[in-house]
Parts: sequence; structure tokens; C-alpha cells
Amino acid sequence: MSLVTLLPFIVLIGAMFLMTRSAKKKQQAAAQMRDDMQPGTGVRTIGGMYATVKEILDDTVLLEVAPGVHAVYAKNAIGAVLDDAEYNRIVHGDDDDLKVDGAVVPDDASSLTAGQADTEDETAGAKTDLTKKADGATAAPKGSDEDSEVKDAKTDGEGGAK
Repeated sequence: MSLVTLLPFIVLIGAMFLMTRSAKKKQQAAAQMRDDMQPGTGVRTIGGMYATVKEILDDTVLLEVAPGVHAVYAKNAIGAVLDDAEYNRIVHGDDDDLKVDGAVVPDDASSLTAGQADTEDETAGAKTDLTKKADGATAAPKGSDEDSEVKDAKTDGEGGAK
């Protein structure tokens, strides 16, 4: 057997070793995070529920999911242990810790154009006519007699048909 025929097997075994090694490191980090949990800390479960740790047992954790509501979860179901500031921001909506350094963008555009109406010359022009014009003729303004006659003719079902 030559080295060329063994090379694919060696590369395959090396790749498998590297993948299992990184997976083991992630599992150890998750286990260390779960072991570092203390009663009173905020956690997020793997299902996305936020709760406060009340009691830690061997394989289970007692979580307070709402005031006065307790649930027992497996330790493996804890996805992340959150620090107090992040937990309060997510659960209680406390944004006091967030500081904005740059300009604040408003939720709507009305505050951006509020000052422009006062500075524009109001006598600069009349309203623009956006109605559709047929064959170069000017369109009749809405509410005129011509407009109502055309509508009446079309609603009778006799609009041009004999």
C-alpha cells in the first residue's frame, strides 16, 4: 500500500477528530454555564422562555416563569444565563441602561417636515390636477355636472350599447 491510497483516510479521520473536539468544547462550555447558575439570576430556556432561577437541584432547576408561577425544568433546557441588565431590558423593558451617542431617528416622518410648512410660500401655487386626461382634453373637475352625467350613463347599462 502506498501513502497516496492512505491519504484520504487520514484526512477523513483528522476532520472527524477536529469536529468532535469543537463539539466537546461547546458542550463543556454549556455545562460550565449551567453549573455557574445561582438562584436569582435570569435565564433563557432553549424554547425561548425567560425566567428567574429559584432553586437548583442535581439535574433540574426550579424557575419562576411569572410572579408566583414556578416550573421545574431540566438543567439541559437552560440555553443561556443572562446578566441582570440584559434580563431586565428584555423582560421588564428597562431601557435606562441604554445610552444613545448619535442622533435619534423618530418613528414617523411628521417631525421631520413640521418646520417646512411655515417657511414655504403658501401662495406659490395652486393644487396640482392629478386626474387622467383623455385625448388631450382637460378633465372635468370632480363633482361637476359632466362628471355626474357620465357616471349616470354608465350605471344604466346603456353606456354606448344599443
